[in-house]
Amino acid sequence: MSALKKQVIESLPDDPGALKLIIARQATRIAALEEYVALEKLKKYAASSEKSPDQQEMFNEAELTVVAEDMLAETKQLDLEAKPSAPNQKKPGRKPLPAQLPRVRIEHDISESQKHCPCGCACTVIGEDISEQLDIIPAKIQVLVHVRKKYACKQCEEGVDIAPLPPQPIPKSNASPGLLAHIAISKYQDALLLYRQQAVLQRSGVEIPRNTLANWMIKAGELLQPLLNTMESQLLTYPVMHCDETIVQILKEPDKPATSKSYMWVRVGGPPTQPIRLFHYAPSRSGAVVSELLDGYQGYLQTDDYAGYNAVAANKGVTQLGCWAHARRKFIDAQKATAGKTKNTNKVSKADMAISLIAKLYAIEKTIKEADTKTRHHIRQQQALPQLKKIRTWLDKTLHSTLPKGLLGKAVSYLDKNRHKLTIYTQDGRLSIDNNAAENSIRPFVIGRKNWLFSASVNGAKSSANIYSLIETAKANKLEPYQYLRHIFSELTKTTTEDQIPRRRAAAAASAAGVKKVGRMGRGIRTRFRTCPCTSRISTH
Repeated sequence: MSALKKQVIESLPDDPGALKLIIARQATRIAALEEYVALEKLKKYAASSEKSPDQQEMFNEAELTVVAEDMLAETKQLDLEAKPSAPNQKKPGRKPLPAQLPRVRIEHDISESQKHCPCGCACTVIGEDISEQLDIIPAKIQVLVHVRKKYACKQCEEGVDIAPLPPQPIPKSNASPGLLAHIAISKYQDALLLYRQQAVLQRSGVEIPRNTLANWMIKAGELLQPLLNTMESQLLTYPVMHCDETIVQILKEPDKPATSKSYMWVRVGGPPTQPIRLFHYAPSRSGAVVSELLDGYQGYLQTDDYAGYNAVAANKGVTQLGCWAHARRKFIDAQKATAGKTKNTNKVSKADMAISLIAKLYAIEKTIKEADTKTRHHIRQQQALPQLKKIRTWLDKTLHSTLPKGLLGKAVSYLDKNRHKLTIYTQDGRLSIDNNAAENSIRPFVIGRKNWLFSASVNGAKSSANIYSLIETAKANKLEPYQYLRHIFSELTKTTTEDQIPRRRAAAAASAAGVKKVGRMGRGIRTRFRTCPCTSRISTH
C-alpha cells in the first residue's frame, strides 16, 4: 500500500455516520464533475442549437400535471393564432431575383426556315417564354484622376491660381471613399482579413501593403468619431438600452502583456424604428467602464447578470432588467448534460420542465412581436404575468430539492436570484423579454474575431469599434452598409476637426458647431443620415 493511500485511510473517521457523510459529499462532487465533462464534450462535438423539440410531451410530472395541461392547451391556442392563414403562406420553390438589379435582355430566336409554316404562311410571334439567371461581374477597379487647372497672368506674372483639391477622407493618400468603404465592409462585416484583401487586389495588379490597409482603417475609424459622438448623445436620451461585452486581445497594449484580456462593449438603444448600435473598446471589464459608458443615463437597462452593471443599476432613475435567454440557456446546459440519463426513461427532468415553462413566455412574445407597445403591455399583463406566477410556483417547489453545485442547481439558483429582474419586462411594451438585441449586435464581432484573433494596437481596436458601430447601425436601419459607409466617408471630408470631440461634451460641441443631432428621432438615422448630419463644418479648440 502506498504511503498516500495509507495516509488517506488513516485520516478517515471510524464513525459509520461520518463515513456516509463523506461518501455522500464525494458522490455529489463526482456527479457535478460528470455533468461538466458531459457538457464540455457536447459543446465541442455536438450541435450548439438550443432548440428542444417535442417539448409538448414533457408535461408528465405528477407535481405539475394540472398546470401543464392548462399550459399545453394555451400554447396550442397561441400557436394556432400565430400561424398565418393558408393564402398568406409562402410557396416552396426558388425565390425571385431582386427587381432592382439591372437586366440584360438576351433574345433567342428560331431559324428563318422555322418561321414559315408547312402550309406556306409566315408564323407570327404569339408570346415569349422568359427565364432569369443571376450573373456576377467581379469588382470593378478604376482610378480617379483629379485634374486641377492652373491659371496665371502672363502680363504681371505675380502668382498662380489653381483649383483646390476636394477634401479627402485620408489626406495625402490614394484611398477614395469607395475603396475605404470596400475594405471596411470586407473586414468588419465579411471577416475577410487584410492580408487576404491584399491578395485579392494583387490579382488585379494593384499593390497595397497590408500595413497601409491597416493604417487606412485606423484613420477611417478616427474620421467617424464626430458622427459617433452625436449618435451617442442621442442613444443616451432614449429610456431603453441593452448592453453586452466580449473579449478582445490586444498585442501592443501599454502596461499589459499580449496574452491579457481586453473587452469590446456594445450599447443598443434608440426607438425600434431608428435603432443605434455603439461599440466601445476598454482595457478592462470593470464597473468603472460601465459608469463611463452610461454616465447620466436614465431609463431601463437590460443586461446579463454580470456584477459590473450593479453600480449603475443602483442609480436613481435606472431600472435593470434580466434576460430570459440567459436563464433558459442554463437549463439547456443542464438538460444536455443529463440527456443520457433520462433518454431511455419516461421521466421528465426538472430541466425539461423549466424549459417548457419558459417556452410559454416566448410563445406569448411571438404573438405580439409586431404589435404596438400598448398592445404588447396589455397582452403581457393578461398572459405573461399568470405564466410567471406558475414559474414561481414551480421554482419554490424545486429550489430546495435540487443539489446546489450541479448545473441544474446553478440554473435554479440563477432563476431565483434574478426573479424580480426577469419580470420587469412586463411593465412596459417597449421592453424585451431578453438581451438578444445586444447579443445579436455583438455577434458579427465575435465571428470576425475567430478569423483575425486579435488587434495589433489600442488604436486599431478603437477604430474597429467605430467602424463596427456604423456598420451595425446601418444594418439595423435597413441601409446597405457599403453604400452607407461610402456616403459617410465622402460627407465627413467636408468636416474639419482638430481634435476628437470629448464624450461628455458631444452634444454641446455639436450644437455649437452647427451640427444637428441625429434625430430627436423625428427624422432620425434613416432619413437624416442620407444627407449626413456632419456635412456642416465642425471645429473644436
